[in-house]
Amino acid sequence: MTTSTIGILIFEGAEELDFVGPYEVFTMVNATLEAGEAPLNEVLLISEGGGDVICNKGMRVGAHHGIADAPALDVICVPGGNGTRALLRHEPVTDWLAGIAPNCTWVTSVCTGAMLLSAAGLTEGRKITTHWAAMEEFAEHGLTGELQQGPRYVRDDNLVTAAGVSAGIDMALWLTGQMHGVERARRTQKAMEYNPAPPYTADV
Repeated sequence: MTTSTIGILIFEGAEELDFVGPYEVFTMVNATLEAGEAPLNEVLLISEGGGDVICNKGMRVGAHHGIADAPALDVICVPGGNGTRALLRHEPVTDWLAGIAPNCTWVTSVCTGAMLLSAAGLTEGRKITTHWAAMEEFAEHGLTGELQQGPRYVRDDNLVTAAGVSAGIDMALWLTGQMHGVERARRTQKAMEYNPAPPYTADV
């Protein structure tokens, strides 16, 4: 079976769990393999220049590649966070996303990462979602896409967008089922001991 190359964009002010959640899912897939099986996923963190970034809550994270030397990707995942706003008109990043997306099997985002996909021209006329608190802001920035409030993630053909933060884990598990089969996704979910049971209820 061919290894899927998954790129996760990181940048100054990226929300940590937006990308660490999917990273955990996509890398945990390989922990479910039997002896002798080849890795199913290669997961790469990609920053604009290839260097470290400081995330939204202060976590410093290193990249495997910059956008200039990143390999061809089967999947791109764009997280959200306060840092997305500075990139909406930052053409080196938006042009890169626009350029790689047509060759990706799946184009995905978490939270306000959908704003960057929209700024790259990838969401017009497509059903998408983002963090509930960013719905109005999305329109204020003049971004396009048919926003859906409520679902944890929304699929429109090969475009999959997840709502806020933890929803990225759900999206990544669903995508694992699409890429590698539902049984593999179930094994991955079990290996992560992912069985959410929040101690408090919240009206989201």
